[in-house]
Amino acid sequence: MMEPGLYHILFISTALFFIGMYGFFTRRNLITMLMSIELILNSVNLNFIAFNKYVWAGKMDGLFFTLFIIAIAAAEAAVGIAIIINLYRSHQSIDVASAEELKY
Repeated sequence: MMEPGLYHILFISTALFFIGMYGFFTRRNLITMLMSIELILNSVNLNFIAFNKYVWAGKMDGLFFTLFIIAIAAAEAAVGIAIIINLYRSHQSIDVASAEELKY
């Protein structure tokens, strides 16, 4: 069986990125928007791993950046879910339109 090359992985990463962008811009639900941001971050992680394996095979930079992004994404998800829970408690909805009141 053939191992996927750099272009195959970059194609999958690009598809994940644009699916995340589409989900972020078209959905009105805050949880779906948070999941879309996670898809975008995972596509970036996939790029780091692919370039680390195929372009700079002897270095570990891509892996360290990936671990750093995973830690940042976990913190972002925890803070985002806490904000969504507080919004639901105060407005009984997690729709983006109800979050516009929080601007001012």
